Amino acid sequence: MSRLLIQNVDAITLDAQNRVVKDTTIAIDGKKILAIGAAPRDFVADEIIDGRDHVALPAFFNAHTHAAMSLQRGWAEDLPFDRWLNERIWVAESALTEEDVYWGAALAACEMIRSGTVAFAAHYFWMDQVARVVEASGMKALLAWCVFGLGAEQEIGGTTLARTMEFVLRWQNAGDGRIQTTLGPHSPYICSPQFLERVVDAARQLGVGIHLHVAESQEQVDRSMQQYGKTPVAHIAALGVFDVPAIAAHCIYLTDDDIAILAEKRVSVPHCSKTYLKLAMGIARVPDLLARGVNVPLGTDGPASNNTLDLLEVARMTALVQKEERRDPAVLPSMQVLKMATQNGARAMGFIGSGVLQAGAAADIILFDFDKPHLRPRHDLAANVVHSAQPGDIDYVIADGRVLLRKGELTMLDEEKILREAERRAFRLVGQELRQVRDYNG
Repeated sequence: MSRLLIQNVDAITLDAQNRVVKDTTIAIDGKKILAIGAAPRDFVADEIIDGRDHVALPAFFNAHTHAAMSLQRGWAEDLPFDRWLNERIWVAESALTEEDVYWGAALAACEMIRSGTVAFAAHYFWMDQVARVVEASGMKALLAWCVFGLGAEQEIGGTTLARTMEFVLRWQNAGDGRIQTTLGPHSPYICSPQFLERVVDAARQLGVGIHLHVAESQEQVDRSMQQYGKTPVAHIAALGVFDVPAIAAHCIYLTDDDIAILAEKRVSVPHCSKTYLKLAMGIARVPDLLARGVNVPLGTDGPASNNTLDLLEVARMTALVQKEERRDPAVLPSMQVLKMATQNGARAMGFIGSGVLQAGAAADIILFDFDKPHLRPRHDLAANVVHSAQPGDIDYVIADGRVLLRKGELTMLDEEKILREAERRAFRLVGQELRQVRDYNG
């Protein structure tokens, strides 16, 4: 393992005291931060990074996405959520191949690294292909193979719960511990109670968690009340879904009792603000969740709804939307939003040592070049990052002590090849979609 030394850098530590350290040194030994402030006298670096006019902070963790949906970016536009999902997305996904997923995930990895994300929680299909991308890219991931519980003939790729369990066993702790796995039932509005109970039993057997979609619309809540006499949160809590480590993405429509359940069960609730705005889905009760101690990380959701995998953009939108919704400019200050984008995501995904710059923490670090007009003056570095910075300002991305982006150049992936192959496959997929959309609409 290599040793890195970052010199003369300003650091937003995101530690318990929210310290900002000016003109400091960060020593990295292998996967861990060895020291901040002064390297040991006998420390010999394999690479020295000049951090002058740069700001270091923990790298971003995208806690909910569908990475390979990058192939559908810009295809299902300006539609309400139900039509977006039923008429375009699910029709398109029925035409996916394994290799499509590989190249879509590779395209997503390039974009995420360039925008400061070193880890992502992906919930999709053909997940062996996504694992291959994670392994090659140097990133970290929590991977869930989406399954509906409708029978192999109605599943994408003919998957089954048994097959997804095999995936979990095959990839858990792979990539030198960078790959974690979980089970991925789609949602309580697709999966039957009986199937969800089987998933809970499987999660306990495997010693893993569950990642699913919950309470994305008022219609889903109303239907759950009609069918089960419970909200979606209360319904799946009663089935035991929250008795294992759980990621309940979205949770836009919640009651106070729902929030109490999520807090009691220590459920992580990824918030994907740009998707909610773009599809006019509603505004989640983020301050209420945080006030009750619920872990709320940030996610981009898929590029078919968000159009980007830029977690920095999501952080900015999250802060602005909640300030406006609550009519309170003090809601979600910059340090808190950065923690949602970093350590909250790391906690949700099981990478406990990430999300803070301190000795002994995982060396997951990004460096912003602040020698830019839109990042001066430097009154408040955290505010500059949240409200002014752009992905193009990121010079270095480091994951587990390995440099994934150096002076704006990817080090692990063949970006030119990925761009070419991903677009070729996306155009082919759209051609198949057009034929299927015509069939769908009669």
